Amino acid sequence: MLRRLRDVMAGVGTPQQRLDSTVQVIAHELGAEVCSIYVQRPGRVLELCATQGLNPQAVHRLFFQPGEGLVGHIAETRLPLTLAEAQKHPKFAYRPETGEEAFQSFAGVPIRRSDRVLGVLVVQHVSMRELDEEEVESLETLAMVLAEVLTTMSLPGGDPSRDRGPLVIHGIRIHDGVAIGRARLHQPRVVIGGVVAEDSAVEHELLRAALADMHESLDRVMESEALSAAGEHRDVLETYRLIARDTGWIGRIRDAIDSGLTAAAAVQKVRDDTRSRMAAVKDEYLRERLADFEDVALRLLRRLAAGEAAEEPATPDEPFILVARSMGPAELLDYAGAQLKGLVLEEASATAHVGIVARALDIPVVGRLAHLIEEVDPGDPLIVDGDHGQVLVRPGDDARAQFRESLSVREATRARYAALRDTPAVSRDGVRLSLQMNAGLLVDVSQLEAVGAEGIGLYRTEIPFLVRREYPDVDAQTELYGRILDSAGGRAVTFRTLDAGGDKRLHSFVHEVEENPALGWRALRIGLDQPAILRQQVRAMIQAAGERPVRIMVPMVATVDEFRAARAIVDLEIARAAARPEAMPSTISVGAMVEVPSALLAIDELAREADFLSVGSNDLLQFLFAADRSGERTANRYDPLSVLFLDAMRRIVEAGKRAGIDVSVCGEMAGRPLEALALSALGYRTLSMSAVSIGPVKEAILSSNINQLSDFILYSMKKKTGSLRNHLKSYLSDHR
Repeated sequence: MLRRLRDVMAGVGTPQQRLDSTVQVIAHELGAEVCSIYVQRPGRVLELCATQGLNPQAVHRLFFQPGEGLVGHIAETRLPLTLAEAQKHPKFAYRPETGEEAFQSFAGVPIRRSDRVLGVLVVQHVSMRELDEEEVESLETLAMVLAEVLTTMSLPGGDPSRDRGPLVIHGIRIHDGVAIGRARLHQPRVVIGGVVAEDSAVEHELLRAALADMHESLDRVMESEALSAAGEHRDVLETYRLIARDTGWIGRIRDAIDSGLTAAAAVQKVRDDTRSRMAAVKDEYLRERLADFEDVALRLLRRLAAGEAAEEPATPDEPFILVARSMGPAELLDYAGAQLKGLVLEEASATAHVGIVARALDIPVVGRLAHLIEEVDPGDPLIVDGDHGQVLVRPGDDARAQFRESLSVREATRARYAALRDTPAVSRDGVRLSLQMNAGLLVDVSQLEAVGAEGIGLYRTEIPFLVRREYPDVDAQTELYGRILDSAGGRAVTFRTLDAGGDKRLHSFVHEVEENPALGWRALRIGLDQPAILRQQVRAMIQAAGERPVRIMVPMVATVDEFRAARAIVDLEIARAAARPEAMPSTISVGAMVEVPSALLAIDELAREADFLSVGSNDLLQFLFAADRSGERTANRYDPLSVLFLDAMRRIVEAGKRAGIDVSVCGEMAGRPLEALALSALGYRTLSMSAVSIGPVKEAILSSNINQLSDFILYSMKKKTGSLRNHLKSYLSDHR
């Protein structure tokens, strides 16, 4: 039957004709009234591509989302499913266009190749019968042959490539730390050259030789100087070596060869069976032992697929993140000494043995990452946040910049400013400033203590949105904001509502093409036009706060009426929360960002309406001078230390004083020592900046006389035009 199926799929005719013949052969051989093949398309959607027994009109018109119906459930779990009465299963989804109401039983298996789910193979019967274990194994073997041929077919509808957008996958922390690098699969995916054996005796000999070579290789590793000393790692590896010699496991591979598979296909089938067992086992210890079997199978498979002893993995030229479904401790040692920066695993638990080796190598590790292998390709940029148990796949520039900044704080500036961490930012003449931190990721919040920030003056809520493919619901946002507040440890956190649009395009949101996106539909404009988005964010912030105070800041306020409309939405959520039995925040402050010139012209009225103001100096400078801050020729054309811009900043802080509210600066201007001193001289007492900037700015404040500097700047603004940068530098140099 295997050879006949292989011949049909490799024969003449279009891909569709061969698929049609394939389902006819399988249905006939298994005595089934229905046989159907579903192929996974972009977005992991499953499409009916061929059927014998269902309505042929449903072909290429019937789709299942991941987890939807019995077909989607099989693809999601990667496990076979056999039911005597399919319609009684909670996952059953009736589709009238198929005409399947006449069929009672259902059996399906995933079509897998090289750790990827390519589709689902299904057979159905009119009678109520449940396939036995041997029949299910036969179906799985047929699916292996299907997988081999599907990858070479040009199917109708295009290549089944996946969505290549950014993604964040949450897992569990195995070892903390942060790492950035490109994905490297735990050995390249093994592609089996053939599934159906021509001579079983030859395949048995290939298996014997591969086993002997693998056992010899493991013995050499155990006898190496680096691992010869006794210790926990030695005990783990001894257990691993025993598993590699397990007669029951090897016997199952030999049985698979006897059934007609090649040696490599037999190992792959036993490996898939082991993985299926792993999914059903709840005991963590047993799951780890099964993971060791998986690791041994991969070692053996590489030897069989190559036809000779596998070479040790080459050392890449650039930092990399190792990606694996699961990993035994011996495998990780193969990469020791290379530019390995982190490890991410689909199935490992917090007690994984590989974590012991990872801690010895001092690399961050995150495990239990659902669908990791399906979502990551070699070379994909990855960020490993071991502190919070998450991995960012193909992150955007904003996310990468945030993490590089965090790494910079960890590696370059921590030592220099450690001595100033607990020192208040008080000038020589007694002026005290509150230095806060801008953040956009959980890993940033963990830097609060390290850099001595008094709080988070700007939390960019759009960053988590940008690194994930789906739009987070209220529960997901509540969990995230709660973790941020928890990590802040009682320090103030100011959440900026979604600032999407412009150069920040969410993959979960449809952004129209605009001629001037920076001036288009973005930030608060989206929130007012789509109030459900803003309400969900505010609701999540209130729920996450509990009894703690919460500060909410709306971006890109162009008119006072816009701010009033945003505040009215916040008030609706406050009223909703008050009517419920849950705890309410002790205070809810609603502030406005000043970054649009029209808001500057109405600054006194806006200050009377808001609980606080925060100046977004980046956009305010861009809009005030009509100069694209991302443009090569315009980015540095206009100076924030120009008299014109300093006067605009002075007007804002004085309006805040008249209204009796706090006014802060949260743009790049606040994080540069020279500009920060100028702002403090104008009257700003709260500055929020990147974590890496807090040390240098604090150092500058500690060495300055703010009141004298204020007199100098205000006098200079009356007497000079253009930029005060060089004039200010000279003054500070003269006054040390």
